[in-house]
Amino acid sequence: MTEAEPVFTGVPKSAMAGVVWPAVPGRQTAAHFALLYQLEQTQWWAPERIRAWQFRQIQTLLSHAARHVPFYRERLRQAGIHPDRPIAPEVFAAIPVMTRADIQEAGARLHARHLPNGHGPTHKVSSSGSTGRPIETMATRVSGAMWDVFTMRDHLWHRRDLSGTLASIRGFATGKALYPQGARLPNWGATVGSLYPTGPAVALSIMTRPEEQAEWLVRHNPDYLLTFPTALRALARHCADRGIAPPRLKQARTLSEILTPDTRAAVRAAWGVDVADMYSARETGYLALQCPNHEHYHVQAEGVHLEILDDTGALCPPGRMGRVVVTPLHNFAMPLIRYEIGDYAEAGPPCPCGRGLPVLARIAGRVRNMLRLPDGGHAWPLVGEPFFARIPVVRQFQIVQRALERLDMTLVADRPLSGEEEARLRAMITDRLGYPFEIALNYVDEIPRGPGGKFEDFRCEIPEP
Repeated sequence: MTEAEPVFTGVPKSAMAGVVWPAVPGRQTAAHFALLYQLEQTQWWAPERIRAWQFRQIQTLLSHAARHVPFYRERLRQAGIHPDRPIAPEVFAAIPVMTRADIQEAGARLHARHLPNGHGPTHKVSSSGSTGRPIETMATRVSGAMWDVFTMRDHLWHRRDLSGTLASIRGFATGKALYPQGARLPNWGATVGSLYPTGPAVALSIMTRPEEQAEWLVRHNPDYLLTFPTALRALARHCADRGIAPPRLKQARTLSEILTPDTRAAVRAAWGVDVADMYSARETGYLALQCPNHEHYHVQAEGVHLEILDDTGALCPPGRMGRVVVTPLHNFAMPLIRYEIGDYAEAGPPCPCGRGLPVLARIAGRVRNMLRLPDGGHAWPLVGEPFFARIPVVRQFQIVQRALERLDMTLVADRPLSGEEEARLRAMITDRLGYPFEIALNYVDEIPRGPGGKFEDFRCEIPEP
């Protein structure tokens, strides 16, 4: 090994001239390491202890919101919240759930008129608007630091070799990271690179075709790949069909979309590696990270209080699907208290790994990814990749529901299906969905991705009543 080749030793970067080991971090990185040290301890706390400390933090957040955020003054008073009294979970549960529409309507009334010392400066955060309701929120130095340390926790949990090469295929600004060159960065990003020496990172636009992604991936031969689940699935299947495998690849990582079991299976079949997923949102930060020992998720309870609620507003027990409602614990610039993020998830039992952090057994997706039934009910459209694998000529599909009894299906196929094949496809889908929907088929050469490079197999565009 040459002297120029990076080697990850686990020793942090030193900010003091002449001192390499033990490293002396700078002021900002020292704060990050102090937080990481605490996270290493708190992940093993009993669930009851974690919950108790969450509510101590929630109390300080509510006290601040009641005094300094116009939107919350009356809202919290009506819920029986006194800014100087400890809050019980049942009192917290009486606070009305907040929606994206509430955020849009409230506007600047959600902005704090005063911040505690050390929390500033603030910066704006915009969502992709993929729900049809784009929102803009505020974040602070403190909420940004929590994002940073959870990023690092993910690397540490999965024991990644930071001296390797990280490849990222995701959304970039127009004209950036285009094939064939892509982009090259000196490290794994500002957060990780400020804490530890790392290998380089390479990046490519998610709008690149799978065959070009495969060529680029082999050319750069990374140790880790980060991308969206739908892109990963298409890339893995392309590589499996052609026997393409980056020799050094140790793990694939996913974000932004729902990771399905068939995508995990496709990656294992193509490259013999596992997938590690993460659950986050721009306006709230990290919500959950995949357990390093299992395929379920641990809520990042040091940074967010997460509830899974049924239609009555009651907490769902493990094994029951419900609405995800979150309260980021450290954003004092624009508190989002009991914010319904628009997702559905399923709580899980305690994890055998021993961590006391709450478990999400499954993240099912957003409300817009649910099928609307003519009787007013909802259902998950179980017509994903495994279903379409029965029709080999279909390369890509998307179903959009714009009316209660009609589905519009767009197909990318090697050839148009025959009349008999189309009839059989319609029958298979209606049988799977349990209702005789009218299904219109449309053939295209390519189905474009949505905002931020995301892709949805199914989307409902019927407004909620």
